[in-house]
Amino acid sequence: MKEVKVDDTVKIHFKCKTNDGLEFSSIENNKPLSFKVGEGKLLKDIEQGVVGMKLKEKKKINIEHKQAYGTVKEELIQEINKNLLPENIEPKIGLELFAKDPEGKEIKVRIIKVLENSIVIDANHPLAGKDLEFEIELIEIG
Repeated sequence: MKEVKVDDTVKIHFKCKTNDGLEFSSIENNKPLSFKVGEGKLLKDIEQGVVGMKLKEKKKINIEHKQAYGTVKEELIQEINKNLLPENIEPKIGLELFAKDPEGKEIKVRIIKVLENSIVIDANHPLAGKDLEFEIELIEIG
């Protein structure tokens, strides 16, 4: 039976749980994740973890936050005045916005706190600081 090797294009279904209880899955929308092994577009541990798997095989992969999306960087959390927001935006926790970093590059931020005259935004990846547990099923080797 064929095994996955580097440069194969594969499709997987996955479930992921974080150490704080968040769960998400490719099965929810029935869209398997397709990628070329070794291309570097996914977490390294996922790409390396599928090497050697056979069709329909299932596997668990645990990834510590430092190997996943890193630790939470406090300098990426800032309080800003609400009057800096466009007038048509109603600030709510979880709302994603685009801002410019000091070099003028566009970055995605999330509102994590709404105060009377200000909001607190977080530019960390939503999974920063979280350990991840993936359950993977290999459904296609291309």
